[in-house]
Amino acid sequence: MRKKLSIVGVPMDLGQLRRGVDMGPSAMRYADAVKRLERLGYEVEDLGDITIQIIKDDKNMQPSLRNFKSIIKAASRLADCVDSIIQKDRFPLVLGGDHSIAIGTLAGTAKHYKKLGVIWFDAHGDLNTDETSPSGNIHGMPLAASLGFGHPDLTGIGGFQPKVKPEHVVIIGARDLDRGEKDLIKEHSIKVYTMHEIDRLGMTKVMEETIAYLKEKTDGVHLSLDLDGLDPDDAPGVGTPVIGGISYRESHLAMEMLAESEIVTSAEFVEVNPILDEKNKTAEIAVALMGSLLGEKLL
Repeated sequence: MRKKLSIVGVPMDLGQLRRGVDMGPSAMRYADAVKRLERLGYEVEDLGDITIQIIKDDKNMQPSLRNFKSIIKAASRLADCVDSIIQKDRFPLVLGGDHSIAIGTLAGTAKHYKKLGVIWFDAHGDLNTDETSPSGNIHGMPLAASLGFGHPDLTGIGGFQPKVKPEHVVIIGARDLDRGEKDLIKEHSIKVYTMHEIDRLGMTKVMEETIAYLKEKTDGVHLSLDLDGLDPDDAPGVGTPVIGGISYRESHLAMEMLAESEIVTSAEFVEVNPILDEKNKTAEIAVALMGSLLGEKLL
């Protein structure tokens, strides 16, 4: 991994209905994200936050896609920022914000890899489109959009599509999938480790298989970590908690194994909602997992 790292925050809460997740970047900074990474020997550059512009009458522009134009604007700005970070040979670390921001992160990252891999650490598949989504919330669509499925204005952020191929994606921790997402997973043979597989195989085996699978197929790997991938007992400050999730210790093990593998070339941590949290617990967990991903060890 590069020892030069750039942080960018995306205070976005437009991809879903519950307010507060726009304060996620601030909460993670308050949990000493910068200091923790500097202690690991990284040269950390904090670029501040992307400006989120709310466009008037956005609801009427695309009724099946909530806050459509505002999210496209933010995703385009983020894509340009991430692109610039990688051009400078720095590791991009994006702080969310709801998971719709991944549309921009992946658009900026994918420009630099011919076979970008993605680890989607999440309770949800985020594989809905405007045609399959039961809610119209775009935070349930970013992986689909990055694969080239959905509204062309979402799939075309950055001027090209797809950003990633189905065979280069691994979803870890899934336990709440809509019918349209299940159909897309089966149709395109996307590799998914549900909580059933994690319980049955153990996190060590899941990560060994994931790392081997992506090492063989890709030339870079983006980690998109939604804090609702963890069990809500460990990470209560998320907007769409689903019981029966990945434990705190399993999550650290996953990050530690990714650090040892040295396959991760960019990362984002999303869906931290301080309003729903307990004494900033979820933001602190997010920062601890960043540490493990980027090489922090007990001894």
